[in-house]
Amino acid sequence: MVGGGQLARMTHQAAIALGVDFRVLAARPTDSAARVVADVHLGDDRGRDDLLAFAKDSDVVTFDHEHVPQPVLRELHDAGIVLRPGPEALHHAQDKLVMRTRLSELGAPCPRWRGITSLDEVTEFAGQTGWPVVLKAARGGYDGKGVWVVGDAAEAAAVVERAAREQVPLLVEEKIAFRRELAVQVARSPYGQVAAYPVVETVQRGGICHEVIAPAPHLSEDRAVAAQELAIELAAALDVVGLLAVELFETDTGVVVNELAMRPHNSGHWTIDGACTSQFEQHLRAVLDLPLGSPRTVAPFTVMANLLGGHDPHVFNRYIHVMARDPELKVHFYGKEVRPGRKIGHVTVVGDDPDALLERARTAAAYLKGDAQ
Repeated sequence: MVGGGQLARMTHQAAIALGVDFRVLAARPTDSAARVVADVHLGDDRGRDDLLAFAKDSDVVTFDHEHVPQPVLRELHDAGIVLRPGPEALHHAQDKLVMRTRLSELGAPCPRWRGITSLDEVTEFAGQTGWPVVLKAARGGYDGKGVWVVGDAAEAAAVVERAAREQVPLLVEEKIAFRRELAVQVARSPYGQVAAYPVVETVQRGGICHEVIAPAPHLSEDRAVAAQELAIELAAALDVVGLLAVELFETDTGVVVNELAMRPHNSGHWTIDGACTSQFEQHLRAVLDLPLGSPRTVAPFTVMANLLGGHDPHVFNRYIHVMARDPELKVHFYGKEVRPGRKIGHVTVVGDDPDALLERARTAAAYLKGDAQ
């Protein structure tokens, strides 16, 4: 796996049970996965030479991020290295202009959008959709970075000017009036087998996922099945091998595709404790062309809450109290230095009442951050 973050760390845990020899290319020995994986290669996880050296005797190479440049991916592919997902598929998760173009060709439900290079193009677009509009960096954004909601031409001008200075391509999208945000994950193998997890509700604050409720409460069966079918169709059309996460807006009339990711995803962390097969095991099964595991839930509801770092780095001083207060709650730490706002772990809790589970997860996350007593 290319990348040494928490996704690689949790994939390693799944690899142990599967008996898979798991190697990680990490940038630093202090990276989340590098702290626990036995076979760690240190190097530039986006650089040609280090990637070629890392991948040369691997059966399959997969990724915990989308940041390996396309020219490097294609050179690895041309050298006979098995990449799953492949460069063509990954391009749709790396470049929002490529993604929106292809999704529009496929007739997938999307916001109105266009690529832009000038303020005039933004104001022309806003004249059709109304302000505010959403400006997005075509490449490199995550966790709310590279996304700007602008309410008028003056706000848009600041973003367009900065993007021009930094040579960042932009697109503009209409701001969707949505009820809530949803996500659905599917796994697809080279053989063509697919498995779909339940549609989940995600709670975003400041562009960062804070909570996930699985399955999404009060979602009609018809709409849930339609979202799963959409994700399966996209996985096949884009030739995804491994996991595909489709982030969605739920509107009054249906769902609209927001973003794509082709790897384990924050919206699927709940599966470790809440599904028969975790997303991390499922990703390994898919990229190794093993029969896929059951995505069935083990309880009526599972709630996951991200643990974000606060100003007090001594999070483990509070860990024991969370465990004692709620013994059924599961805490997962990523081995990362505590910094304000940084994802350092997550908690999950399963049961029958999503509102009660959400309260328990929020209480634990707030206490571990140092925001509650």
